[in-house]
Amino acid sequence: MDVETLSRLQFAGTVMFHYLFPPLTIGLGLIMVILEGLWLRTGDVSWKHAARFWTGIFALNFALGVATGIVMEFEFGTNWAAYSRFVGDVFGSALASEGIFAFFLESGFLAVLVFGWDRVGPRLHFLSSVLVFLGSCFSAVWIVVANSWQQTPAGYRIVETEVNGRTALRAEITDFWAMVFNPSSVDRLTHTLIGALILGAFFVSSVSAYYLLRRRHELFARRCMTIAVIVASIFSVLALVSGHDQARQVARTQPAKLAAFEGHFQTGPGDLYLFGWPDEKEERVRWGIAIPRMLSFLVHDDFSTPITGLDAFPPEDRPRVWIPFQAYHLMVAVGMALIAISLTSLVMLRGGRLFRCRPLLMLHVVTVLAVFAANHSGWVAAETGRQPWLVYPSEQGGVMMPGLRTSDGLSESVRAEQVLASIIMFGVVYALLFALWVFVLNSKIQHGPDERASRASPQRGFLQAAASIGSERHDLLETPTDGTR
Repeated sequence: MDVETLSRLQFAGTVMFHYLFPPLTIGLGLIMVILEGLWLRTGDVSWKHAARFWTGIFALNFALGVATGIVMEFEFGTNWAAYSRFVGDVFGSALASEGIFAFFLESGFLAVLVFGWDRVGPRLHFLSSVLVFLGSCFSAVWIVVANSWQQTPAGYRIVETEVNGRTALRAEITDFWAMVFNPSSVDRLTHTLIGALILGAFFVSSVSAYYLLRRRHELFARRCMTIAVIVASIFSVLALVSGHDQARQVARTQPAKLAAFEGHFQTGPGDLYLFGWPDEKEERVRWGIAIPRMLSFLVHDDFSTPITGLDAFPPEDRPRVWIPFQAYHLMVAVGMALIAISLTSLVMLRGGRLFRCRPLLMLHVVTVLAVFAANHSGWVAAETGRQPWLVYPSEQGGVMMPGLRTSDGLSESVRAEQVLASIIMFGVVYALLFALWVFVLNSKIQHGPDERASRASPQRGFLQAAASIGSERHDLLETPTDGTR
């Protein structure tokens, strides 16, 4: 393989491994805030121990997220030096903002969150959980802003600089807030955060369902499962809404990407494929099932409005179709399945039927893997769909600014054999890290929460505690811990 292919594979591999952890920490952060809020409001110590259990898992994922994230920043310099020179002014401000506004906030209060259970008061500890959650969200804000700027650049100009006696181009910020609020940043950030919250909710429901199937920690599992199902139901539906808005934005700003997503080769009314096998040589989708003209309706609210096809772009400016097509459709298919699972579970919360439905509980145990796959496939679709560009060409003040092709972003001195050696080395290290993560995660789950505190505490359900703290009304979600009614 050539150095470009190997460098792309290496960066894709390191990003995909890293992306196991940040969405999970964001999603677990919201669950921790809810649990600590209920502890603060009710004084029921079993809520505290539930929050403490998930905080331990949050800390594990936070640590691995930091360790694996640093590697990508080094790769900007080792493999993608020309790209780093081009976007350095933009990325420098975005990553500096992440450090100032997000990482210091998150890591600073993480110490209080993890080690302050018996050292600070409940209010301060609750505040620390809120600030850690907000810090994790702010971190996502600046990373997504930087990545979105590559997709839809704004607020910059191109200047010439000299590198080793040769003239090179560099993007220089002229309007910081235009760079932050570039045409795709809000839509992409919203969809990314929603995906993270869905992952956190289904992770919690997976562990809770496992406990219910094993008849362990049943009070803890019922409470956490109730919260997780409510959160998953809300954000699974919102993901459909935000995804629709983002698809419309992509149609306006990156029409070649949308054409690749849907295998739309010829400009004209667009069909919406449920699945298929795109054939780039014959410029059609084989063995596919499509809803005629539905893509035109979703994008333009009209069945006859044309959708720009790949034929509108020179061959050298077109993305390859198969990977973004399949990744995009996998993400959408999983998203629709998550809506069905979460809403069905929400209905079955009434009367505690969900906690007795073994097939649905078993489905919850494994569904978290599908959510991980959906988050990753969405990223793969977005990044492969913008090829062959690292930074898209854009119009600034009526002037068309040049973009940066992937082939032009490589380091001048790196060789293919060096990249291959580092891929093998990182592959071994990441395999060991993954095994360690699974081992420690499994150990924490097998240990479970502090069961003595849970048994000693009043068995108040989530909805009851949230709605009426002093009420003695029987909660439909509350059942004895021995699994009988």
